[in-house]
Amino acid sequence: MYNEGQLRDRVRQLGAKISNDYSGRELILIGILKGSVIFMSDLVKQITIPCKLDFMAVSSYGNSTKSSGVVKILKDLDFEIQGKDVLIVEDIIDSGVTLKYLTKFLGARKPSSLEIVCLLNKPDRRKVDIDVKYIGYDVPDYFLVGFGLDYAEKYRNLPYIGILKDEIYK
Repeated sequence: MYNEGQLRDRVRQLGAKISNDYSGRELILIGILKGSVIFMSDLVKQITIPCKLDFMAVSSYGNSTKSSGVVKILKDLDFEIQGKDVLIVEDIIDSGVTLKYLTKFLGARKPSSLEIVCLLNKPDRRKVDIDVKYIGYDVPDYFLVGFGLDYAEKYRNLPYIGILKDEIYK
């Protein structure tokens, strides 16, 4: 679906926009493990302002291709975010249920600002309204792998994003 060059160019554009929007401020990027690691790693290299990195592990999929709808926090933040500018970094937004939960969870800690950047957005799968400030690509409803996206912990290491064939997981 997207090759290495396309991903590199889009991440560069997102980094420039984020750097411009948060100019003069210190930003905390919160990567959602494990999927966001590759995207976040490339994104942070394109951000030209001071920033800190932190991670959360949140689960709603397990080894399935569909979200269970039950969100579990497996690893919380190491940094205090009260009064800070926070940007949640997500690889893909599907139903929006996990991020809706996460924005409420983190919002209760009273950050100065709380926004979302995602590489891939599936608006056709949305079950809840969620405001996403930065979107790499809007994508159709396929099960995607590569560039951090997985199926049962496989395929994250692909340098591109591809469509997982139905016969592999059905």
